[in-house]
Amino acid sequence: MAETLGSLCDKLTIVKLKQYHSEDMKRLESLANQEKQLCEEIDIFILDAANGKISSEKLTYSSNKVFKMEGNEILPITGNIGSFFSELAKVNCDLWHEQEKVYEFEKVLPEEKDRVVKRLALLNLQRNQCIDAIDKQFQQMIINKP
Repeated sequence: MAETLGSLCDKLTIVKLKQYHSEDMKRLESLANQEKQLCEEIDIFILDAANGKISSEKLTYSSNKVFKMEGNEILPITGNIGSFFSELAKVNCDLWHEQEKVYEFEKVLPEEKDRVVKRLALLNLQRNQCIDAIDKQFQQMIINKP
């Protein structure tokens, strides 16, 4: 996948989640380095896009998910890059906690297993929707800059 602002933001939220959930000092040090690298990469990406070093067509990389729409509807998101990034962070938190259930799936009650799997699917759709929205909004900002 080509890097976009949305994909970099996604990676950063995941690093922050790992930091929050980790106590191992060696891992925390590695994650701090990843965070620093991602922050630098985001800054460079934005600067390069603003200075025309990245063509506007390369600012998006739509997920183009192929899935059955019926029964898999997700609410559209509205707002701006900040609100899309905020929603992405929330969705990744929800996704993290739902995924934790899968690691011990044998402990999930049989009547709950379908719900867990469905929730993971919908959260992944929401995650991609957020990434795509960040990318499209950023692309429009760069195209329409004064």
